Amino acid sequence: MLIRDETMGDIPAISRVVTEALLLLAQATGTEARIVEALRAEDALVLSLVAEEAGEVIGYLAASAARIGTQEGWGLIGPLAVLPSRHRQGIGTALMTEALRRLRATSRGVALVGDPAYYGRFGFRSFPGLGVVGCPPEVVQALPFDATEPRGELIHHRAFGLDQQD
Repeated sequence: MLIRDETMGDIPAISRVVTEALLLLAQATGTEARIVEALRAEDALVLSLVAEEAGEVIGYLAASAARIGTQEGWGLIGPLAVLPSRHRQGIGTALMTEALRRLRATSRGVALVGDPAYYGRFGFRSFPGLGVVGCPPEVVQALPFDATEPRGELIHHRAFGLDQQD
């Protein structure tokens, strides 16, 4: 398996992977690939990584810039998606490991909204005062790369369609 930056030729496969993977989640709308398309169109992707095996895109991870309260310089992971037929094979772990390695050089930390049982293995955790309106606090998590304690609302890029202040 190869983890690499996306190419223009990967875009249809990325949309398919994101859509198929996220449809397994109860909160999925089936429109998550459009978030990636909007981030790409606005040149807002800090990272756009694919997992490739035998020439096929089997996983994807996007990262964009975010703010927590007034703290600039955070990376936001999302979506992280793996083809359902390839779950539990280490693909998501490989994508996240590479993303964290790269983001450590450019960000004060990384945040996301996701399953604490899964993302906790990478060091993500919830913090008092860290949140996203409408999300249970335990799913809003961060991994600071320094002694910063994230406090405030996790502000996503407008492509996510959240009602947040920019």
